Amino acid sequence: MFFFDPLYLILALPGLLLGLWAQARVKGTYSRYAQVRTFRNMTGAEVARHLLDTEGLYDVQVEETRGFLSDHYDPRGRVLRLSPDVYHTPSVAAAGIAAHEMGHAMQHANRYTPLQLRSAIVPAVQFGSSLAPILFFVGFLLGFTSLAWLGVILFALAVVFSLITLPVEFDASKRAKMLLNRNGLLMAEEMKGVDKVLDAAALTYVTAAVAAIGQLLYYVLLLGGRRE
Repeated sequence: MFFFDPLYLILALPGLLLGLWAQARVKGTYSRYAQVRTFRNMTGAEVARHLLDTEGLYDVQVEETRGFLSDHYDPRGRVLRLSPDVYHTPSVAAAGIAAHEMGHAMQHANRYTPLQLRSAIVPAVQFGSSLAPILFFVGFLLGFTSLAWLGVILFALAVVFSLITLPVEFDASKRAKMLLNRNGLLMAEEMKGVDKVLDAAALTYVTAAVAAIGQLLYYVLLLGGRRE
């Protein structure tokens, strides 16, 4: 099995395990600061609405969505969607996450180039990321080299997406901290909690990129016949 390939253990598995650790850290940090109420007692939805209005983004709606930490900004519908805990809770974690998503709304309004690039390749990535492993392993096992390389190329799009995501997410967090400070929505001690929540979230994107690069290298070296 490929899972037990030494090359896989060296290139791909460490990134995947690191990703699991990062996800656990995000949940732990979020759970900690979700229990810390802010002195203004504003829910995530109220923080998001306040910041949007302050920046003149009155046409961006704030909605509740299902799921745990499913928060995101939809540039197509100009909607900022917050998970139930973030939407309804007046916590440090909720404020930080809401402000982060507001950062994405600002990026969209300002035509932030990395965000535009990422949005442009989303359809191709969604199609390719699920199909790429199938094409690669079918082509590899059956000796259809061209099919296997097609799988590699499609997977490379997912790697590009993960790399573009890094500046997008880092910049959104930077904007979030700036907005919260400028509007005086949180105290200095509360901002330290926001830093920890957003830094933990940023780590997941870094580990995702590392894992994707490792997986891509595994495919290329395996197909190139350079296994030991």
